[in-house]
Amino acid sequence: MITIEELRNCIHNGLDYIKQQKDVADAEIFASWNEHITVRMNYTSDIPCNGIHEPKSTQTSGIGLFVVFHTGKQTKVAYGSVSQNLTPKGISEAFQKAKKNIIHDPDFISLPVPAGKPLLEKYHDPAVMEISDEAIVDLGWQGLQGALTEYSQQQFTESIIIGGDITIMKERMAIVNTKGIDDFDESTILTTNITSMIEKDKVKGTGWNTSTHISDFNPEEAGRESARSAVKTIGGERISSGTYTVILGRQPVTDLFSNIIIPAVSLSSINASDTPFLKKLGKKIASELLNVYDDGTIRGAVGSKKITCEGIPTGKTGLIYNGLLVGFLANNYLARKLENNLASFIPRNGFRYHTGGRSYAIQPRICPTNIVIEGKEEVDYQALLSKVHNGIYIGRIWYTYPINGLAAGDFTSTIVADSYLIKDGKIDKPLKPNTVRINNNIADILQNIIAVSKDKKQTTVWGSEEVVLAPEIAVEGVKLDNISGFII
Repeated sequence: MITIEELRNCIHNGLDYIKQQKDVADAEIFASWNEHITVRMNYTSDIPCNGIHEPKSTQTSGIGLFVVFHTGKQTKVAYGSVSQNLTPKGISEAFQKAKKNIIHDPDFISLPVPAGKPLLEKYHDPAVMEISDEAIVDLGWQGLQGALTEYSQQQFTESIIIGGDITIMKERMAIVNTKGIDDFDESTILTTNITSMIEKDKVKGTGWNTSTHISDFNPEEAGRESARSAVKTIGGERISSGTYTVILGRQPVTDLFSNIIIPAVSLSSINASDTPFLKKLGKKIASELLNVYDDGTIRGAVGSKKITCEGIPTGKTGLIYNGLLVGFLANNYLARKLENNLASFIPRNGFRYHTGGRSYAIQPRICPTNIVIEGKEEVDYQALLSKVHNGIYIGRIWYTYPINGLAAGDFTSTIVADSYLIKDGKIDKPLKPNTVRINNNIADILQNIIAVSKDKKQTTVWGSEEVVLAPEIAVEGVKLDNISGFII
């Protein structure tokens, strides 16, 4: 394990070296160390199995170097990186790589400058940094045992499949530049996602849990939740294609935000003119009930960071307020490029997430932290059901993606689990999994929100870098299409 002190010594000595090199005007050095540990669950009741696979662990470390050169009348920039080498030789190698990649970038304005004091300090869990192999394996057994205990209590012992994982991430980084930024960060993340299936009944349920501290991490409850949901959806019915009032559960809300909405409110999409919200700043894009913001300073939320990978303190960035588009996620490069007399952007979202952590190997891009979704007037669960009266509760979707390009706003998704019919303001019969697709436009979803629940849960979906503090949301006028069954 590489310490913060080692990372900081590396970048400070490296910056002294880089400043002495010919034609260097400015420089930034980023160093990181990450460990990514995964415990896989793979239990089958009817086939002999181990239940828990041995943990897989990967560690990465290295240096990323961005250099600004004055050559003649032009300012040119370059980036070079080197892995597993935090020595002066590593700095020299990264610099030589950068010199081979020099380009003229007319949109580059400046490296980041200091922007206040970070709000978060010592928010990670030292116990996770030092967690033993035995404790890691035990977390996997806790998740599996939770699901099996729930199944046993409900008299299910056969035709059971349980899959999922426990993921532990440890991150350390340090950054320094010639503009005065000099800081470091370390964070710990624990997540579990568990899917339980009763194969003979063709149903599955899901459960998840997230935490920054091991004392608050509960994979057993995630396992229990997955089994309870699977049992509850036995005997699901099909529905006809049509337009329905629905409740989007926390996982579907997170999936839609992670795959469609949040990419559309990033300056990278604005820069590429690939968003349905182009030229909509200050205009109504959603129901007046909806408020959305990104906040990287929420203690205990797994997306929180002390600073960005550009050395800027994290904070709260408003995105939607009372249905109006009020802001965009930004990094330093695009914030400076796109600022004008009417709008400026605070670069609180410049991160280097790549393959399991904050990586030296890439330059900062725009990534969310904790996306918080709130209602102007929030209601409890029963009031949410009453708002719908007759409709569909959608508990889990899969394979959500934009069609016709992100700018068009059209998307599709499949309802795969944890879903029910709503009748007379109450949960009624389960919906048969994998028989319905959502085909809609995201603008219609946002505009037709009729209620937002009070209760929120940290939720992540596959491939996402952010966590969504997700409520359940009621939406009217949602187009659902019946998927044809197999013809035998």
